[in-house]
Amino acid sequence: MKVSEIEFRFGNDLDLDQIIDLYNASTLGERRPVDDRRIMSDMLSHANLVVTAWDGALLIGIARTLTDFSYVGYLADLAVRASHQRQGIGIELIERTRQKMGPRSMLVLLAAPKAVEYYPNIGFTKHESAWTLRANQPFPISRH
Repeated sequence: MKVSEIEFRFGNDLDLDQIIDLYNASTLGERRPVDDRRIMSDMLSHANLVVTAWDGALLIGIARTLTDFSYVGYLADLAVRASHQRQGIGIELIERTRQKMGPRSMLVLLAAPKAVEYYPNIGFTKHESAWTLRANQPFPISRH
């Protein structure tokens, strides 16, 4: 399938079952709370830039971003159905996300372990001073 045959859409008014199915079919379901519909629904509804890829009625890709449309956007999820990977769909989802963000806006992400080698190959630069704080981690950590 060619990227030119894919329909790309903007917006987060999507069927939650289709989203969960896509996450599971792309391996992103391994790292997202797909069994918790409330969280998945919140993840989708609170993202302010969502680009999806469609093969007819089948959802085959998503780029879910939180952005200010001026300086930075956090690409929280990039998923392409395994059956449709290595066809340029992920790159096109990122490109359409960047176009909506604006000419001076930077895109940042946390790579899935299996995708660590993917992002440098398409132009991303590794950042050595990024940090995460998990929801279940105590904060602040005792300094004694």
